[in-house]
Amino acid sequence: MNRTTLAVAAAAMLAIVTGGIAAAPALFAQGAPQVPGAQDASRVTAGTYALDAGHTLVDWQVSHFGFNDYIGLFGNITGTLTMDPANIEAASLTVNVPIADVTVASAGLKDHLLRAGKDGGAPDFFGPTQGMATFTSTKVVKTGATTADITGTLTMNGKSAPVTLKTEFIGAGVNPFNKKDTVGFHARTTIDRTQWGVNYGVPFVSKDVTLTISAAFEKQ
Repeated sequence: MNRTTLAVAAAAMLAIVTGGIAAAPALFAQGAPQVPGAQDASRVTAGTYALDAGHTLVDWQVSHFGFNDYIGLFGNITGTLTMDPANIEAASLTVNVPIADVTVASAGLKDHLLRAGKDGGAPDFFGPTQGMATFTSTKVVKTGATTADITGTLTMNGKSAPVTLKTEFIGAGVNPFNKKDTVGFHARTTIDRTQWGVNYGVPFVSKDVTLTISAAFEKQ
């Protein structure tokens, strides 16, 4: 490519890029989502928020025979968050996770997770009538400028036990598409699945399951 051709190509590319920015000013207007990593907590406003089910996921990982971690996802999650950034420890959270909406790479494993037990016995995992897993907060402790521990009760498989979510504020602002005030968090915890009666494969399939949560809430 000679210098003239290169210069023409560069000019065309610059025109495309600058033209694209000019064509989408709404996405960069004041009040739009913050730049990833900026974590501007001053954008958060007090009120009641509902989970954005289309953009909230729970990732689970469990060691499989000690060789590697198997990974799955839960989606279509609903819930509410009530908070005031001036008093974050008074916040309350409820989350509902439909077990039937579990996503895994293996169709055979999904069938195993949701199938009935043999000969009328208990299922190996959740079974066909598993319903919801629910988390209801009982205590919020601020641990940093953008972090908190959220302790609550996780009910699943007909059993309840306490869980603490290590939570980090990620971002807040106005969603440029639906114009709703939105706030997002990441959270992480490790649970012992046998506390909820999910005992299959222990100890070869680990009883410890790591949950990583990416949650977006929209103001109501």
